Amino acid sequence: MSQLRARITTEIEVKHSLTCGRALSVILMAVCCSMPALAQDEQWQSALSLSQQGRYAEAETAWKALSERNPSDPKPYAYLGLLEARQEHYPQAVTYYRKAMALNPALAGLRMDLGLALFKESDYKQAIVTFEPLVKSVPSSSPEAQRLAILMGMSYYGLSEFSSARPFLQQAADHDPTNLTLLLTLAHSCLLSSQYQCVLDTYHRMIALNAESAEADMLMGEALDEMKDTSGATRKFREAVKANPKEPNVHFGLGYLLWTQGQTEEAARELHAELDNDPGHLQAMLYLADTDIQMNRMDDARLLLEKLVKINPANSMEHLDLGVAYADQDRKAEALKEFQTAARLAPNDVKAYWRMARLYRSMGNTVQAEAEFEKAKNLNKTADDRLLKVMSMDPHERSAPQPEVAAPANK
Repeated sequence: MSQLRARITTEIEVKHSLTCGRALSVILMAVCCSMPALAQDEQWQSALSLSQQGRYAEAETAWKALSERNPSDPKPYAYLGLLEARQEHYPQAVTYYRKAMALNPALAGLRMDLGLALFKESDYKQAIVTFEPLVKSVPSSSPEAQRLAILMGMSYYGLSEFSSARPFLQQAADHDPTNLTLLLTLAHSCLLSSQYQCVLDTYHRMIALNAESAEADMLMGEALDEMKDTSGATRKFREAVKANPKEPNVHFGLGYLLWTQGQTEEAARELHAELDNDPGHLQAMLYLADTDIQMNRMDDARLLLEKLVKINPANSMEHLDLGVAYADQDRKAEALKEFQTAARLAPNDVKAYWRMARLYRSMGNTVQAEAEFEKAKNLNKTADDRLLKVMSMDPHERSAPQPEVAAPANK
């Protein structure tokens, strides 16, 4: 997985999952009321009427009375499940639906309603198990098949089983080719399962519907970055910024790509723009602080990093950069503490060890400096020459950021 995808896909994935959930709400509401209103006696009619009027407590009492009158009839349990589902009490709905299923699993609409309650409760594994018999039994061209394709796709999506989600979302998108929400979710499934041709194909479909889709350009940018086409990825993120400069993560994605290419000043401008859109964007703060260090704006970097380590103390890069800022200001004890924390959080990160080695050397502790250097050397044999060069420098001289990091994207 590319560093860009690792840093922004999760946020986009959640956002689009929720967006798709909202787009599905009309379908789900329609389906969750699928229990047939069968003609029955006066007690049945009263229970149905109370349910339709939203008088849930009275309706519950009525359905329970009907269940006690005829304990082998699954329909009162099914309607009790429907009452709970309408109130978004999904665990209770599942319990009633399962009781009805035990009595008659073939009751019309019952399996769909159970699956929907499980889906709404985010029990995606059981939702899939419940929907699968329906998928096999309904005609592929029916509206029911379309609903099931969306629900199966989104259930697998919710489980992060993107390869399994893709064919269902593909089916749903082919059935509804102008639905941008479905296409966007399909594109994400393709990206997250490393099916880049599928991303490209879906991107072209989205662009044909909306030539100014920032989300589509961002997805294509992520795919190109994953395929090591950094210039192409950067171009797509620039197009996304132009299409919608307020799109969440768009400036961060572009800023991060520029940061990996050493275009520090422009990266800083994009990261600032992301923070203008979202002042709480922690990743933008972190990489902005790193650009501040690279541009020798140590006070600005330190202020951002001190804020970040309080909010998210488990990020090793924050501690590493804060240590750099402290060391620059000759706050050696504080710098050492931050480097040690960075090494503890990321024990395979060579940079933390050689930073400590350099700091120990500046403090006159050559034994400990050599020990930390040895750790760094063992972690990254290919970096020996660079590390030796750094260690031979004057301990009071601050080396430029670019030579210190072999691959900025891995920082």
